[in-house]
Formats: sequence, C-alpha cells, structure tokens
Amino acid sequence: MGNLRIALAQVNMTLGDFEENSKKIIYFINRGISDQVDIITFPELAISGYPPEDLLFNNDFLKANKKFLSKIVSHVNNITAVIGFVDHKKFTYNAAAIISNRKLVDVYHKALLPNYGVFDEKRYFMPGARYPVYKYGDITFGVNICEDIWVDEGPVSKQCKDGRAVLIFNISASPYHADKGRERTKMFSERALKNNAFMAYNNLVGGQDELVFDGHSLLMDKKGKLLAAGKQFEEDYILYDLNINPKTKSKNTGKKPYSNVVFIRNVIKNKKYTSIQKRKNIALKPLEEIFKALVLGTRDYVKKSEFEKVAVGLSGGIDSSLTAAIAVEALGTQKVIGVTMPSPYTSKESLNDANILSLNLGIEILTLPIKKAMKAYTEILSETFKGKKEDITEENIQARIRGNLLMALSNKFGWLVLTTGNKSEISVGYCTLYGDTAGGFSVLKDVPKTMVYRLSCYINRTKGIKIIPDDVIKRPPSAELRLNQKDQDSLPPYDILDAILHAYVEEDKTLNQIISKKFEKGLTLKVLDLVDKSEYKRRQGPPGIKITPKAFGKDRRRPIVNKFMKKCF
Repeated sequence: MGNLRIALAQVNMTLGDFEENSKKIIYFINRGISDQVDIITFPELAISGYPPEDLLFNNDFLKANKKFLSKIVSHVNNITAVIGFVDHKKFTYNAAAIISNRKLVDVYHKALLPNYGVFDEKRYFMPGARYPVYKYGDITFGVNICEDIWVDEGPVSKQCKDGRAVLIFNISASPYHADKGRERTKMFSERALKNNAFMAYNNLVGGQDELVFDGHSLLMDKKGKLLAAGKQFEEDYILYDLNINPKTKSKNTGKKPYSNVVFIRNVIKNKKYTSIQKRKNIALKPLEEIFKALVLGTRDYVKKSEFEKVAVGLSGGIDSSLTAAIAVEALGTQKVIGVTMPSPYTSKESLNDANILSLNLGIEILTLPIKKAMKAYTEILSETFKGKKEDITEENIQARIRGNLLMALSNKFGWLVLTTGNKSEISVGYCTLYGDTAGGFSVLKDVPKTMVYRLSCYINRTKGIKIIPDDVIKRPPSAELRLNQKDQDSLPPYDILDAILHAYVEEDKTLNQIISKKFEKGLTLKVLDLVDKSEYKRRQGPPGIKITPKAFGKDRRRPIVNKFMKKCF
C-alpha cells in the first residue's frame, strides 16, 4: 500500500487580484506543509480568477499571471502543488502547474474546451494535446481540468488506461445551477468505477458577476464510493489520507511504454501519519442550496465590487421582500437600506408590510412619497398628451420616478441598487425600462416567480419567525400602478406561466412541443411572443445570479430583432 496525504484547497478567488489570490494560495500551501501533505491542489485558473474573459487578450494580465506563478513556485517546498493558471507562450492555454520542491515540474494544458452555455473557452484558449501522468514514489496520478473529465473517453481515460494512473486530480471552475452537485457526484462516481481509479475533484467557490461557484469538491474511491466532500458555497480545506495499491491497475497493453510520464519523486516521504477524521458529506436540500447560492452571489458581487451598502426599493410585495432578506443574509443589517416610495395607488397593506419587513430584518428604511413627482410629470406632459387617455405610459412614469430616486441615492451615497424583478417577469417584459429595471445587480434575475414564493416560505420556516409577513405571501401580486391592479390582469397564473417559460427558455422546446404538454395554443403563442419581444429589455438590464441550467445572458443568446415566431405561426 502507498500512503498519500492529499489536500484540496477549495478557495474563493477575486478575478484579476493576483496579489491577494497568490497570498491565499501560499497560505494554504504553508498549511499543507504544516499538515505534512504530499499533494495539494487548487481550482482551475486559481491564480487569475475565473472566467477572465477578454482580459486574456491583455498582455499585462498575462504577464502578471506568470509573475505571480513564479512567486508561488518559490514557496512550494517539501510538498507538491497543482495550481490552475494561464499559460501563455505563442498561444494561450488554460493550464495546471505541477510544482514540487520549488520547481515547475510540468504544465498540463486543458484538452477539452467547453464552448456552450456560459463558456467561451475556444475564443481564448488553444486545446492541449498531451496527457501526462506523474510518478510520486510508486503511485501514478494524472492531472486534468474541468471539462476534461466530463467526456467519458477523454483525457481521464487515456491517463488511466494508457498511463496506468491510479489517481486523478481534476481542478475545476464549474458554475452552479440547481441540482448541479448531484450531476457531478454521479459523473465522478461513474468515472472512478469505469477507470478503477481514485478521483479527487477540486472546485472553485464564490461569486463572479452572474456566476456562482459552489465548491462541493469531491473525493471518490476507485469503486465510485464518496469518501469526502467539500462544503457548498464556502471555502474549505479537505485533508485526506489515501491508501492506494499501485498494483491494482492492469498492465499497459500497448506495445510501447507510455511516454508521457513525469517523475516528481523517486520515493514517498517517510512520514508518520496521524489519524484524520473522515468527514461526512452533508448535502444541502434543494431550497437551502438555491438560497445559499443567491446569498453568496450577492455577497461577492457587492464586496468584490467594493460597495459599502445596498439599497432595495420595498414595495411591500414578495419580490422586494425576498431580495431584502437575501441582502441582509449576505451583508448584514447595517449594509442594507430599504426605500419605500408610495404613490396614491399604494395600498395601506403594502406600505405596512414594507415597514414590518424592515423591522423584522432590522434595516434602516427611508420613505420617499412620489405623489408630487407624478403631478409634476402630469403638468409637464399635459399639453403634449392632450386628448389622450391614460394608459401604461402613466404607469411606467411611476416606475421611472422610483428608479430615478433610487439612482439618486446611489449617486449621493455610493450605494448599489439591487433590482427586484424575477425571471418570470423579465422573461415576458413585465417590467419597466429605466424604472424597476434600474439598478446595478438583479438578485432574482434567474429565479422564477413560483420559486420566489417557495424561497420566501423557506426563509420564514428556517428562521423560526415570519421575516416576510404572511400578507405579502398570501396577497395576490400587484405592481400597484393603477387602482385594483393585479398581475393576472396581464399575465396567466404564475404556475402556468413558469411551466411554459421553463419549456421554452430552459429546455428550448418548440411551440408544438409545448402545446403537446396540454398548454393552450393561443396562450402559449402569446407567452413566446412576449419572450422574444422583450429581448431588448433584457439586454439593458443589470447582471443577476444564475441558478437555473439556462439563464438569460451568456446562457441564452437570442437576437433582439427576431421575426421567427411571427413568420412561422
């Protein structure tokens, strides 16, 4: 048996902050040295942060990446480290540095470059074409990066079958969406079993713009059994002793010896291993998982963008209530300001619920009535609008007044405005440009309305008190821009709307496929038409946290000018 002590440093990095990222890497390397770790790994592009996007075309960015890699190498003493970085020579590669005893022993280049969903890696990187394995004493292991392990007959197969690797380290920056952890666990179990090898997966954690990386690093034995897992949505340090029998692998059946072998050490260090408690894998339940993703995404966006406080327009409705509750969980009560902006159409119940919510959350609340501003707009436009009936124009003016007030607070005090619209409304354009879409970050941008209700009930249930008032959850949703207005005056019930949207937006179903699920054709066609027509609004909206398999933006890219649906049906 070969005893191998490994550590997976599941870290939260800030894109482009090479100095702080390197300090964190060096801290965990020193911790690994203190713990007598043999091999420690860090996530994909850990030095630069992920995804760098077009910063990869900036020579200064590439030089800084190499400079700090050299600095890190000098600290890797009496330990082996696998660290994600950008390798740039003639071409640019998504790479893993294999470092031992203050030497850059080898560099692995990511072979399979994802170019779907939120990924554009073929825009930036050249694919690797080499599948090395590394000899650490009599233990042979492979290193690969994220997508390389998702393809069944990809690099992992070559490293295990041809190179006789008994252990695979996969470093990753795999973005979160609901249920992604279960998908990964299943896939890694299958890879371990099929290749008769241990699998150590190290995933990034933290928020970067609209992406959230959930951590949840994994360690599988060769039978596909889960040995350990990192925490979800938190930094973690997974320390584990592996007992590996290098003779369990079948002999290389090729005629020639495997050429891509890199020697790191001739013998494993003689260490006296102490017993390490085996951690349990406590997976989060679905609603808790989504809530934590929203909290982490909000916290990191605000803090990494260096905002001190956020402002949330509180209407007394469920979307703004949930947004405020998430913001408080992410930032604390002192960092969140609630703003009520009542109009003559705002019900006493809504205003009362907004005040109760602010008390429950312990946040400061500002009240800025908009009646005078509405009157001023009416007077300014009276001659131009003479003879015209009131319609949605006057409703949108109210929303834009509120947007102006929130942005005035943002300018004056440096607060980040959190918009409160949900995915259902944004999908069909049930929002006002420069009104309720005005702001810097959209917490619920990828959260359907039905999920908004579930999350609100989850918060009340888990907090032990009703943070979000019962009335907010029970009252029919309304924008309150005219008398007795209800959302269902303009939209189908949200359970039906969300089901249609899920099929069209997330599953790319056609009109006929959606109708086959027993949805009425006229209603379905109307919803799909609204989705297509509202693309120009979504393009002008703020970024928001991705929690579904297909979010608007990088995931789903549609042209603004689009007559396809109209011409076909």
